[in-house]
Amino acid sequence: MSTLPTLLTDRSALFLDFDGTLADLAQRPDSVVVPLDLAPLLDRLHERLNGALALVTGRARHDIEPMLSPWRWPAAFEHGALRESALGLFEQAQPLGLAAALEAAHAIAARHEGLLVEHKRTSMALHFRLAPALEALCVTTLASAIASDPELQLLRGKAVVEVKSVRVSKGKAIEAFMQEAPFAGREPVFAGDDVTDEAGFEVVQRLGGAGIKVGDGPTCAVHRCDNPEALRSWLSESLHVQTATP
Repeated sequence: MSTLPTLLTDRSALFLDFDGTLADLAQRPDSVVVPLDLAPLLDRLHERLNGALALVTGRARHDIEPMLSPWRWPAAFEHGALRESALGLFEQAQPLGLAAALEAAHAIAARHEGLLVEHKRTSMALHFRLAPALEALCVTTLASAIASDPELQLLRGKAVVEVKSVRVSKGKAIEAFMQEAPFAGREPVFAGDDVTDEAGFEVVQRLGGAGIKVGDGPTCAVHRCDNPEALRSWLSESLHVQTATP
């Protein structure tokens, strides 16, 4: 059941996940179908909010950019490890030693059909949506591979397990945006669908804003909607809210 917050206003700062939030999940990350009206909707929201819109995604930039080309919004990629501000300033976390995790992931992917290894600039992911029975194997394999490295963290998502730095998260990326123009001083709203978005929900709600969980599952978000289509409809409705008079 949808329990969406009141519509966005000219004082909102909007942060959006991509997969499962703006676009429906697919069997493979490269099979996601992007609604034709999504990029125009983001453009209109970006203008409506005077630039205070950012995408916050676990995807690598080179992976998601072709889906929404040309890219023209602030964003955080790879769970916040790479961040592009509204001024175009780019920050990147120090790449970590992923050799052991990648070697272990490729080894089990070679033995089992349906596993997909994704190597990003600062992290890696092992997708098992096409082989859900292998979830436990994927988790234990990567957990063992990084057990001796305190700088690495296992992050579990929907049909994927990732290895990333313990120093980055979507929540920290949102906090960084909220210290910069045009986000600073606004009320933050973050929409996401996965356990990887919980850190973002916690941050925006601590800052007096609203978290929106898309889909089912336990969450700390105070609001919820049924699916990406419902979220896009709510975002579209927000375009018609009258700007407050000073």
